[in-house]
Amino acid sequence: MIIFNSAQKLKNHLNGIRSQGKTIGFAPTMGALHKGHISLISTAKAQCDVVVCSIFVNPTQFNDLSDLDKYPRTLEADIVLLESANCDILFAPEISEIYSEQEINAKKNNVEDKTWMVGKTVDFGLLDKVMEGALRPGHFNGVAQVVSKLFRIVEPNKSFFGQKDFQQLTIIKSMVRQLEMPIEIVACPIVRESDGLAMSSRNTRLTKDDRKRVPFIFKTLSYIVDTYKDSTINELLEEVELEFSIDDFMKLEYLEIVDAETLQPIDDLETATSAVACIAVKLSNVRLIDNIILF
Repeated sequence: MIIFNSAQKLKNHLNGIRSQGKTIGFAPTMGALHKGHISLISTAKAQCDVVVCSIFVNPTQFNDLSDLDKYPRTLEADIVLLESANCDILFAPEISEIYSEQEINAKKNNVEDKTWMVGKTVDFGLLDKVMEGALRPGHFNGVAQVVSKLFRIVEPNKSFFGQKDFQQLTIIKSMVRQLEMPIEIVACPIVRESDGLAMSSRNTRLTKDDRKRVPFIFKTLSYIVDTYKDSTINELLEEVELEFSIDDFMKLEYLEIVDAETLQPIDDLETATSAVACIAVKLSNVRLIDNIILF
């Protein structure tokens, strides 16, 4: 595996690969890699000639800077995992390779920077106003900002994202369409622990007691899958909210059953064309998100 820290050196190398007619797959990550990330690499390897993984903890998508400080950084272990997965290239840049001083200052001053659009107007409509967007204002602008920058550096044919961050996946698809980027976004299934917990870099911050509790999140989603045909949405939501209300340790931040394309809440499942149940839970200052596709 070749490791690049310089964006320009990576671009030069990839231009040589493209000149040979080879396809490039790309998996952007923030590191602290686990089997979920490695599944992206495996899928990319099956579909593309050369696979690039990036590891970059993106400061512009964190609303709470203390959360940024706590984010796990395990580069040496990540490199071992990527090599075992036969990843071809790792891009691990410093902040200065991705952001200008002006862009970093904008984040420090809580100013939403739109310069990443490069002369175009990207409007996510209501996609970034619900669920994570409602609780973390500006978060998805930061995500779009960094992903657009990475896309312009790597210029992949395909880019691979996990479905665990379903809202993020939907917003990135929208961004690629609006910026007319010639990139296919490939959604990869959620990878779970044996007890159903969706794999996440944040899981390492859970205490032993928390780790015993969190499988309830997936049990809740599975219950919705098993019962949604026999209940109204309001009945399902009320039942789940009641279950969480009697738990002193897990706080339900939201549970929404939404349209898979618009991310807007569904009122009637019988008339819906697609549906996804999305959930966010907080415990011990760790936020966990998950989802499950109903149909």
